[in-house]
Amino acid sequence: MPLPPPSRDLIALRRIMADLRAPETGCPWDIEQSFATIAPFTIEEAYEVADAIERNDMDDLRCELGDLLLQVVYHSQMASEAGAFDLEDVIGEICDKMIRRHPHVYGDGKTPEKGFWERQKAEERALRQSQRGQSQHGEAAKSDVLADVPRALPALSRAAKLQGRAARVGFDWPDTAPVFAKITEEIAELRAAMTADEPPARLREELGDILFVLANLGRHLGLDPEAALSSANAKFIRRFAYIEKRLAQDGRAPEASDLEEMDRLWDEAKAAEGAPSKT
Repeated sequence: MPLPPPSRDLIALRRIMADLRAPETGCPWDIEQSFATIAPFTIEEAYEVADAIERNDMDDLRCELGDLLLQVVYHSQMASEAGAFDLEDVIGEICDKMIRRHPHVYGDGKTPEKGFWERQKAEERALRQSQRGQSQHGEAAKSDVLADVPRALPALSRAAKLQGRAARVGFDWPDTAPVFAKITEEIAELRAAMTADEPPARLREELGDILFVLANLGRHLGLDPEAALSSANAKFIRRFAYIEKRLAQDGRAPEASDLEEMDRLWDEAKAAEGAPSKT
């Protein structure tokens, strides 16, 4: 097939995706993909967008946003082939939603009262369930409050969102004091399970409880636990790279060192960053 001309048009991108999925002339790899096989790439591209933002790299952000946009076009093309919906339906849906959720911009100009967006989303969710013919006693209605928190979110982010949704209806601690008490309690339970030589499944459950309540602490502090852990990961990589660099100056690798020396170099890395000694 002829090479498509250079373009910045969304319609051109849709045409390219249709070409790639064409049964007789398309790309064999693209043709065999499904929603399920593409979904992991969609999640990965969203993370790469977030990473570019974290690094304040506008060139990378432009590129990664393009990759993420491709995912929307890819899923829309597959849905169109199945007769479910097409890209115009996706665009129309989000346009309608943004107008509906911003009556202060597109309506009477009055700022919505507290809780407007939550009620709006609940109404939209109920309408979707009704249109699908789902019973309020069925699987999708087990928890109306938590129903639309995506399962594919990273676990820490999902924990904070679940807790936040529950907090909206009053299921929440009033401040951080009971949260800290719960952290102490959960750590004690994990220690007890370890002492009792409990099976891995029980230890996993207790560890999960600790992480869940830590996510709750982050929410109470107004901090995203996923972002906090991401920053900690970056800090660990940065400081361990310092250890590797210092050892390399002596012609050695970490394997040729020991914990005592690497701890000392770790402290050097912290000092170089101006971090508190116990960070």
